[in-house]
Amino acid sequence: MSILKLQNKAPATIKTTSWVFMAILGALMAFTSLSTDIYLPAMPQMAHQLQGNIELTVTGFLIGFAVAQLVWGPISDRVGRKTPLFIGMILFLVGSVGCALSQTIEQIVFWRVFQAFGACTGPMLARAMIRDLYSQKQAAQKLSLLTIIMAIAPIIGPLLGGQIIQFSSWHSIFWLLSLIGALMFICIFFIPETHQVEKRAKRSLIHIFKNYGRLLGTWQFMRYSLCVAFFYVAAYTFIVGSPFVYISYYGIDAQHYGWLFALNIVGIMGISFINRKLVNTFSLESLLKVTTMIATVSLLLLCGLLYLNIGGIYSVIAMIFIFFSMNGIIAANSTASALDGVPEVAGSASALIGALQYGSGIISSLLLAWFSDGTPHVMVVVMTVFTLLSALMVLIPVGKQDVC
Repeated sequence: MSILKLQNKAPATIKTTSWVFMAILGALMAFTSLSTDIYLPAMPQMAHQLQGNIELTVTGFLIGFAVAQLVWGPISDRVGRKTPLFIGMILFLVGSVGCALSQTIEQIVFWRVFQAFGACTGPMLARAMIRDLYSQKQAAQKLSLLTIIMAIAPIIGPLLGGQIIQFSSWHSIFWLLSLIGALMFICIFFIPETHQVEKRAKRSLIHIFKNYGRLLGTWQFMRYSLCVAFFYVAAYTFIVGSPFVYISYYGIDAQHYGWLFALNIVGIMGISFINRKLVNTFSLESLLKVTTMIATVSLLLLCGLLYLNIGGIYSVIAMIFIFFSMNGIIAANSTASALDGVPEVAGSASALIGALQYGSGIISSLLLAWFSDGTPHVMVVVMTVFTLLSALMVLIPVGKQDVC
């Protein structure tokens, strides 16, 4: 029986207004961070055992994640959101098993790319489903709620990964991801299809793919997309570089690293909760300007503190906490603002946002692979440069709004 038939037969018993529906969407959005964050504490161990540049496992994942979204987006505009989700969870499960069985760096990089082809459907289609159902400010509120829910993954992930490698090998981490993929496949049966047949694209997929060209030429859409993309270059620079900075440079125990990483996610959750209230009083544009500037200033201060050798690990923890907390507003409000002007191609637009957002992390992982010297300096400089670029995107005058 095909997945499309399974979708049609499955009971969509959860209403789109329920907490369970939002929890499932939050879990789908968490696939990206969970797939990487859970094995962060094991990266030094993996690098030693596999005798290779383990940062490439992140690079490979992000390449697959970015490319696959560009394929799934137009398909979801044509056939709906649930069928791609079903296929994506199957691919994620198979890729996770492949990672668990890998014995060389080449093998695990390959399976990480494969894993990403499935994982990308989660956050991409969760964003599209929110745009299917809500207007701009409502979407920002719902995306902030999803951020709070999905933030559980990067809190639990490193903590769980740190515990697993205390009594087992890093292979067990990927067996656990396989189980999670299977559970999410089952959950999809019970959520409703949000992209109704009458609203789906009727033209050929080739024509739908051409929407990417139109989106790339729409400045109102691109400035918000680039805002979050540049911010995520900085975020992924920390995600990839922090295990070596915290564990290898500052001597933090792998188990304690998980708590320090989780501290940043608590900040995101807190600001996301506040953002749900702020959008009722302030424009999304003004909130983006303030938060991108706060993030930039915090990293500029950290550059100065590191240069003057003041505060050590405590300066890093404090300034990174401020930087990461701003993501609670930047990610949700940038995405809601970008999607608001292109409701008719929400799937393709969400895919392009995701490709830029997570694919941009390829830049950070490659920069660290090439230039990292084992100290915090390269990591923080890269983060500062791209956070400044993120702020510039919303500080540039909007001009005449074009239409996709």
